[in-house]
Amino acid sequence: MRRPRGEPGPRAPRPTERATCAGPGESCFPSDGPLVCALEQERRFRLPPKPPPSLQPVLRGGQRLEAALSCPRFLRHPRQHLISSLAEARPEELTPHVMVLLARHLARHRLREPQLLEAIAHFLVVQEAQLNSKVVQKLVLPFGRLNYLPLEQQFMPCLERILAREAGVAPLATVNILMSLCQLRCLPFRALHFVFSPSFINHVSGTPHALIVRRYLSLLDTAVELELPGYRGPRLPRRQQVPIFPQPLITDRARCKYSHKDIVAEGLRQLLGEEKYRQDLTVPPGYCTDFLLCVSSSGAVLPVRTQDPFLPYPPRSCPQGQAASNPTTRDPAQRVVLMLRERWHFCRDGRVLLGSRALRERHLGLLGYQLLPLPFEELESQRGLPQLKSYLRQKLQALGLRWGPEGG
Repeated sequence: MRRPRGEPGPRAPRPTERATCAGPGESCFPSDGPLVCALEQERRFRLPPKPPPSLQPVLRGGQRLEAALSCPRFLRHPRQHLISSLAEARPEELTPHVMVLLARHLARHRLREPQLLEAIAHFLVVQEAQLNSKVVQKLVLPFGRLNYLPLEQQFMPCLERILAREAGVAPLATVNILMSLCQLRCLPFRALHFVFSPSFINHVSGTPHALIVRRYLSLLDTAVELELPGYRGPRLPRRQQVPIFPQPLITDRARCKYSHKDIVAEGLRQLLGEEKYRQDLTVPPGYCTDFLLCVSSSGAVLPVRTQDPFLPYPPRSCPQGQAASNPTTRDPAQRVVLMLRERWHFCRDGRVLLGSRALRERHLGLLGYQLLPLPFEELESQRGLPQLKSYLRQKLQALGLRWGPEGG
């Protein structure tokens, strides 16, 4: 029987028609079909085999400590992590490289952690013979910056021996070590004799870091003048002295937008008038002050332009080379320095001033300036300029200062 025209007849099924698609996204080919097997063989031939999963290395205490200190994100490695890693480290794992990383970490983040600092001091004493002054300067840095004198009894004798051995080898490292000890008020006389000797000064004058060394030597000479009455050795010649810190410190310039200096300046301007204070004035021998006032013997705030804002250096009441605990001058006018104590002027989570800040305040006081600290907690609690003006008024009046029509 013939089929009607246009009606399809039966045909043989194709090999792939026995595979059914179960749903969208699923293969229409059987997993054991010849085409799938051929493609799988081709894939294995062209692609390299997968490597076996690597085992996570087990870090020892010293390695954990180095890994934590090498990480750029400080907050991911808090102090307790560093302490536990240090406690678990074996002595041979605590290399100079690891301890320098630890010292730099503490100094950079203002971490005044006694347990970690004591570990650095002990390492320095134990490894004294193997350490040169370039490494020692990095290990000693956090002690001066964080204003921390370790309990390790051999700390200072060890440093004195290293300075005696290495002073002529690395001049800049030698001066850096003395700068840290200056902040701790622990300057060894023997090392001062060496760095103030004409041979040492002539040697560093021709080096690329001559200016920074002269600046540090100028600060050391100031410390001798003000704090070491028993020193009788050589001093830095006047012609070699340069201003110590002629500008605000780097940390203050970097964080100026967080500082209270601008609003305090505006408060003083409205309270006293622009002519009765000076801002960012550098006084001899080179300390930059936040705000300076000249005050008469009766307590009246005087126009700065009518007075010499500088006290003499060296102090007139002190013979050359001697310090004065309460220096006085023949000038009846007093100089009052308002010192901003910002949050970053302190060690983290503490009330201890950083070494450079404590040194500046100590020396300004010994020079005869009357200091009026303005702590950041008090400044932050003032809500707006009117409250700040009231706060400054109370601070100045507590010193017996007068201004305006009644103050002259």
